[in-house]
Amino acid sequence: MSKVATNSLTNDSLLERRQAILPRGLGVAFPIFAERAENAEIWDVEGNRYIDFVGGISVLNTGHSHPKITQRVQEQLHKFSHTAAQIVSYDSYVTLAERLCEKAPISGDKKAVFFTTGAEAVENTIKISRASTGRSGIISFVGGWHGRTLMCMGLTGKVIPYKNNFGPMPASVYHALFPAPELGVSEAEALRSLEMIFQADIHPSDVAAMIIEPVQGEGGFHQVTPSFAKALREICDEHGIVLIFDEVQSGFGRTGTLFATEQLGVEPDLMTSAKSLAGGFPISAVIGRAKMMDAPQPGGLGGTYSGNPLACVAALAVMEVIEEEDLLERSRIIGDKIASALAALHSPKIGNIRHKGAMLAFDLVDSEGNPDPIAAAALKEQAFAKGLLLASCGRYGNTMRIMVPLTVSDEVLEEGLAVIKTSLEN
Repeated sequence: MSKVATNSLTNDSLLERRQAILPRGLGVAFPIFAERAENAEIWDVEGNRYIDFVGGISVLNTGHSHPKITQRVQEQLHKFSHTAAQIVSYDSYVTLAERLCEKAPISGDKKAVFFTTGAEAVENTIKISRASTGRSGIISFVGGWHGRTLMCMGLTGKVIPYKNNFGPMPASVYHALFPAPELGVSEAEALRSLEMIFQADIHPSDVAAMIIEPVQGEGGFHQVTPSFAKALREICDEHGIVLIFDEVQSGFGRTGTLFATEQLGVEPDLMTSAKSLAGGFPISAVIGRAKMMDAPQPGGLGGTYSGNPLACVAALAVMEVIEEEDLLERSRIIGDKIASALAALHSPKIGNIRHKGAMLAFDLVDSEGNPDPIAAAALKEQAFAKGLLLASCGRYGNTMRIMVPLTVSDEVLEEGLAVIKTSLEN
């Protein structure tokens, strides 16, 4: 961690003000305040430099302050910043919808609509599914993460801290097991749990949709396999259920393809995108089969800030940057490099290492191979002291997830990996 003085503000003074005025429910991972950021590096108000392996929780696949994205937003800002797309529309909204529909791994006629957050996108897939099927039931999966709004809390398959004290949860939501060999859950067991839901809780003819992340985010970066995706597709086809792939975190190059869905060989009916879609500007999308997307009545979809023009032009710039800088290939290179570096440590603290492209996580375990959340907290703390930002996740809090920008330089990437090495050796 290097330090260059920037101004008279201090992290401690700002933290004191934060604690006095913001609710404790709004947690914070690190006791620092950003002054500026570039690519995969952040400088705090005291001039301390940090390598960013969190990327705003997988929002910054194109890095902090990418010049092309910044320029496009500045140009748009001089024109107008807001009209409300359902009041007066603008061409960037339409163009972005066209581009996403061209890229989305769904055949046939498609349509897209924009919102502001990932949770909003997820909520609207449920609205669209219910409108198009006339049914109400929803099936999601244990360990899945879909957002903090009330419906999304119901869908999310983790109680603490996301559901605790906020009940009751929405009705007609059921959780099946997510197949994860690392957690001892086979695909056969996960499919049996679905069958039990159909037998004990809701008939499949009353189920509107199944929603699943192709790679779980908060759940620990566990991956849906092509065979399990195919099984879900067959079940949904048999019973007229809408299949939703939630790509809020796994999308936009993180897994080595624009969408992780592309690696499954299965088409969803609806899919979501957010986080890295606009390089840090708030926008989310629902993309899906045109007939389903047209099911809600006029006025049934939208929102005051949905598809904000600044975020639309940012998203269009993101798509250009991904292509021009070959970030899909870069994602695969980064993921392989990090996985190899971790494996080469031969650390008894590291359990399973798993990744698709640069969407990589590794579990920390104790001497008996059990989940070790204390070791994960210690690694995060020691890395922070050495100038590296890391994030944990997973059912047991023992999983470290790496979400470094795909634009990171080799030098900064190696520097961050060296910090992980020395921190694990302590």
